[in-house]
Amino acid sequence: MPLLHNGDRFPRLSIRKVGGGTIELPGDLAGSFGVVLIYRGAWCPYCNAQLAAFARASAKLDEAGVKVVAFSVDDEATTAALAAKHNVRYPLGYGADADAIAAAVGAYVNSEPHYLQTTGFVLAPDGTLVNAVYSSAAIGRLVPDDVAGLVAYIKSKTSQASAA
Repeated sequence: MPLLHNGDRFPRLSIRKVGGGTIELPGDLAGSFGVVLIYRGAWCPYCNAQLAAFARASAKLDEAGVKVVAFSVDDEATTAALAAKHNVRYPLGYGADADAIAAAVGAYVNSEPHYLQTTGFVLAPDGTLVNAVYSSAAIGRLVPDDVAGLVAYIKSKTSQASAA
């Protein structure tokens, strides 16, 4: 289970999306900064709080040029109910293969019941990794204000470098 490091290209993943279609990573985030949230499941109160916080921060993240996607091993009905509960407008994936995702990105897996532990990634517009947050249990995750601040900092450094 290799961990991803800053500068690594995010691996190609395809996850079924609530409402139809698929989330294609990193392609669906190309051209924008992106956030990939892997959450434990709808049953996790910390995951609920994180997904709701990103939903509430959608205007701020849109303004910063940040796209968000999230997924878990939950089924579609459970994931759709979670989206409705928290007014999530960003794409939510369901039915992720925990072992395949863990092999691709290095996320921790809970053995029984079988699910992915919380993992978060911030991607640059070219699909390379800017930041990774790996958690081996319930706590430790990305928060929207930190993501918006990180993206603003990166953009300020990029604009300073291109002005020089």
